[in-house]
Amino acid sequence: MGNLKGKKVFITGAEQGIGHATTERLIEAGCDVFIHHHSGEDAARALVEKARAKGAKSNFQFADLTVAEDAQACVTAAGEYLGGIDILINNVGGIVARKWLGEIDASFWQKIWDVNLTTMLNVTQSALPFLKEATEGASIVNLASLAGRSGGHSGSLAYSAAKGAVLTWSRSLAAELGEYGIRVNAVAPGLILGTRFHDRHTTKDSAVETIKTIPLARAGSPDDVARVIAFLASEYDGFVSGATVDINGGVYRM
Repeated sequence: MGNLKGKKVFITGAEQGIGHATTERLIEAGCDVFIHHHSGEDAARALVEKARAKGAKSNFQFADLTVAEDAQACVTAAGEYLGGIDILINNVGGIVARKWLGEIDASFWQKIWDVNLTTMLNVTQSALPFLKEATEGASIVNLASLAGRSGGHSGSLAYSAAKGAVLTWSRSLAAELGEYGIRVNAVAPGLILGTRFHDRHTTKDSAVETIKTIPLARAGSPDDVARVIAFLASEYDGFVSGATVDINGGVYRM
């Protein structure tokens, strides 16, 4: 595992859940962190204060990452403030709502793809010039989902398709960016309680039933995912690229 101290990180959607836990991990590792948020400015501000208290550079900014110009402005602000970007964490995404096949219209379909894929395209394109300049190599970690592997629960058709595309995007990007020393990997979390996603879209009864199928007999926490992301982020000078790490307690095995 590489030394993360002083590495420059841009992370999206860091105000809650997995993004928040990941940012805390990276702060503890000594990273300088620029935080994107779409809601929850107070949480983003608190993370910045925590980083600065440790002597790190840190700032935050709001942006609608589905809008290319907003994403560009946010990433550029991050790169200029930090003096570069070594690590990009594409954390933003979501199910938006559970809709079955007969309920999915063009507007909903487009929104799912915009939230989960267009954001990633806009941010990664904007960050590419900074990542190419990283002197020791750079690392991109993309947030996918177990749903992208297994197809997800009923009502998550559009979301599962989008997260499956994130996995393919990550593999393709690893091939394309390898010549620049940029490593690209993905994580595919399963049932991770304590996140906005499951607070809004998973009932208590559904969570209990899902846990019964998990070999480790528990749900995951945001920090379970953050620990893996921190490892992949540290592989800016390693040989891990094009991989997906499944974080699901053993319910999905490949």
